[in-house]
Amino acid sequence: MKDFWSPVKKKAAKHKIKLGVLGILLVLWLFCLPKNLFGDPTSTVVNASDGSLIGARIADDGQWRFPQLDSVPNRFEQCILMFEDEYFYKHPGFNPISIIKAIGHNLTKETRRGGSTLTQQVIRLSRKNQSRTYWEKCIEIFMATRLELRYSKEKILNLYASHTPYGGNVVGLETAAWRYFGIPAHELSWGQSAALAVLPNAPALIFPGRNEQEFLEKRNRLLEKLREKGIIDQTTYELAVAEPLPQKPFPLPDVAPHLTERIRIEHPGERITTSIQRPLQQQLNLLAERHYQQLKSNEIHNMAILVLDVESRKVLGYVGNSPSGKAHGNYVDIITKNRSTGSTLKPFLFASLLDEGEVLPHSLVEDVPTVINGYNPQNFDRKHVGAVPVSRALSRSLNVPAVRLLREYGLQKFYNKLHKMQLKSLDRPSSYYGLSLILGGAESSLWEVTQTYAGMASTLNHFVSNSSTYFPNEFVEPTYLVHESIGFGSQQFDPPILGAGAIYSTFQSMYEVNRPEGDENWHFFDSSQPIAWKTGTSFGFKDAWAVGVTPKYAIGVWAGNADGEGRPGLTGITAAAPLLFDVLDALPQSGWFQEPFDDLVEVEVCAESGNRASVYCDTTKKEFVPTHGTRSGPCPYHQQLFLDASEQFRVNSDCYPLENMVAKNWFVLPPVLEYYYASSNPNYKPLPPYLQGCSSLDNQRMEFIYPKKNEAVLLPKDLGTTISDVILKLAHQQSDATVYWYLDETYVGKTENFHELLLDIQPGEYTLTVVDSEGNRMQQQIEVRRASEN
Repeated sequence: MKDFWSPVKKKAAKHKIKLGVLGILLVLWLFCLPKNLFGDPTSTVVNASDGSLIGARIADDGQWRFPQLDSVPNRFEQCILMFEDEYFYKHPGFNPISIIKAIGHNLTKETRRGGSTLTQQVIRLSRKNQSRTYWEKCIEIFMATRLELRYSKEKILNLYASHTPYGGNVVGLETAAWRYFGIPAHELSWGQSAALAVLPNAPALIFPGRNEQEFLEKRNRLLEKLREKGIIDQTTYELAVAEPLPQKPFPLPDVAPHLTERIRIEHPGERITTSIQRPLQQQLNLLAERHYQQLKSNEIHNMAILVLDVESRKVLGYVGNSPSGKAHGNYVDIITKNRSTGSTLKPFLFASLLDEGEVLPHSLVEDVPTVINGYNPQNFDRKHVGAVPVSRALSRSLNVPAVRLLREYGLQKFYNKLHKMQLKSLDRPSSYYGLSLILGGAESSLWEVTQTYAGMASTLNHFVSNSSTYFPNEFVEPTYLVHESIGFGSQQFDPPILGAGAIYSTFQSMYEVNRPEGDENWHFFDSSQPIAWKTGTSFGFKDAWAVGVTPKYAIGVWAGNADGEGRPGLTGITAAAPLLFDVLDALPQSGWFQEPFDDLVEVEVCAESGNRASVYCDTTKKEFVPTHGTRSGPCPYHQQLFLDASEQFRVNSDCYPLENMVAKNWFVLPPVLEYYYASSNPNYKPLPPYLQGCSSLDNQRMEFIYPKKNEAVLLPKDLGTTISDVILKLAHQQSDATVYWYLDETYVGKTENFHELLLDIQPGEYTLTVVDSEGNRMQQQIEVRRASEN
C-alpha cells in the first residue's frame, strides 16, 4: 500500500500548482451559480377556478413578467429547439460545433452569430450582461455546464421560456401569448408558437407596420424546417404560414379587477388560482353594469356584489364596484370597506331571542313611540302599529320594536354575540354604539356581513345533514383561494352561537314576508327561487344593503356612493334588492332549507298573540318553535271578563247578580298599545264599558303617550323666534271617554274620543294630571325645556 501512494504523492508534488489551479476552478465551478438564478419581480396573476386568466397586475419594475410556467407547451418547445438549439437534449450546456461555426462566421462575414445554447442564454438572461465579448462567452459556458448539473433539461427550458424578453416590457412566453394573441401559452397554434420562437432573437420585429416582412420570413423559414424534420405535416404547414402575425398587444383580461387588486396587495408577484367561477363572474359584471346605468340617473354611482358558497365558504363572484363611473371612485373595493350596517344585523338579534326562548316566532312585541335616555328611534314610515308579531317586525324591518328588543335582550350581551360571529369591525365598546347598533349605528363590510349570513346557513345545513351536530367554527372568514380548505373544527352537539331551530325560524320569517313597511314593490320579486333575505338602509340614505341566503349560496349587495353622499330613494328595497334577485336568478336552483326537527318542539300557541297559549286563549294552534321556546311565558294579553246578560257591559259582584254574569275571554292590550293597534287592526275589540253603577277596579285604563315618564318636553322654535305649542297625548281604553286635563291643579281643557290636547306652555317643571268621566285619575311630573339654539 505504501509503494502505491508514493508515486502519487511525488506526481502531486510535481504538479501542485496545476492541481491547485484545478481545485480553485472546481470550487469556482461548484459555487458559481447564485442560489436564486432570477430575482426579478413578477407580475401578480389571477386565475379563475377553471385555470383561465381573469386578471393580472404589472411587476414592480414595470415589466409584464408572469411567474414561472409549470411546463413548456410541446409546440413551442419544438419550435424553439429547431430555431435556437436543435441539440439541446444532447449537449452538456454548450455546443462546440455551434461555437466553431459561429467563430468562423464572425471572422468572415459582417453579421454576428453567437452560437449560444439555450442553457447559455439562460445564464446570459440571469446575468443581465449585454456585452457580447469572447470573455463573457467563456463565463457563460463555464456557468452553463454548472446549470446543467443543477437542473434538468426541462427545468432549464422552462427558465428560458419564463424569462426571455419578447419586445417592449413583455417578458416570458406566457405573458407574450396573452399580450400578442390573447390566449394562454398552451393554446398557441404552430404558427403562433413559431412567431414567438423567433421573436426573442429580434424583439424589435414586433412593432406593427415595421419589419413585418422580415418577421414573416423568419417565422416561415422555421415552419419550413419543422416540416422538413417531419415535426409537422404539409397541411399543418400550409395552415400555419397562412396565420397572421401579431400586431399591437392585446389588453390582458380584467374580469374581476377589484379582487385582482386585492390579491396584488395580499399575494404580490404570485400566480393565484381563485375559486371565482368565470361564467358567473361575467354575468355579475353585466348585471352590475345594467343596474349602474339605472342608478346613476339618481346620482348613485357605486355598488358591490359578493357571492359565497355556503358549504365551502369559497368566493364564487366578486364585483368590488361599478364597472363604469371612473369619476366616482369606482376603483375603491367596496366589499372590504366598512359602511353603516343599516338593518342587516336585525336577523342576528331575532335569532338570538328565539334561541334563548325570550320570544316565539310570532310573539307580539311593542311598536309605540319610544324614548330611551334621549334616544328616539323611528320606523321608516314614522308610523306605529302598537303591537306586531316579532316575525313581522323583522320582515318589515321595523326599527322601534328592534330597539326595544335589543334593550330587553341586553346591549352588551348582543355585542358579545356579534363578536363571536367574527364581526371584527365592531372594534369599539358597546356603549359607543348604544341601542342604535341594531339600526346601523355600527359599521361593517359586505365581506363580513355576507360571511355571517353564510355562517348561519351553514350551521343549519350541517345540523340537518350530520345527525344534529354542529361545527364550532361556522362563522369563519371566507377564502378566494381555490385550493384552501377552511377548518370548521370537530363536530359537537352544543350549538356554538345559535341553534339550528332559531336559525330556521329566522329564515322562515325572512323568506315569507321580508318586505319593508310602506313599500309594496316587493311582490315583483316573488317569482324568484326561495331565499331568506334582508334589506338595510343607513341613516341619511347613504347605504343600501340586500343580503340573502339559500342552502347553497350567500349573496351580498351594496349600493350607494363611495364618498358617502346620501341620495333620496337610496334604500335597500329600491337600490339593492333588485340586483340581489337578478344575481339569484343567475345561480342554479338551491331549494329551501330543511326543517331541523331535532331542535324544534311543538307547542300550543295563542292565535292572536303568538305566545304560548294560556287558559284564557280561545283560539289556539300547534306550532313548531325552537327548543328553548318552552321557557317563554304564557299569553299576557288574554284575560277573563265578566259581562252582563246582554254581553254589552262589564260588571262585578258589587253591582250585578252572580248568577246572571257571563264569563268571557277577551284579548286586551295596554292602553298605549291599544291606541295604535286598534287603528291598524279594525277587528280589534276594545273592552266593553262598565255597567252604570259598577265601579272600575282597573288602574290601567289610561296611559300617557307623550310625554313619557322621565321624558323632557322640548319646545321647538319657529324660525328662531316663536315658541311652538306642545301636543299632549293620552291613550284611553274607552273610546267614548271624556278626559279632563290639569296642569299644577289648574284646569287646562278636556278631550273626547281622541285625547290630544294642544297647549301653550312655558319652560318649567309641572305636575300633569288627567281625570276621566268615571273618576279614574293619573298624574305625572313633566319638565319643559327650550330647544338648544344649536
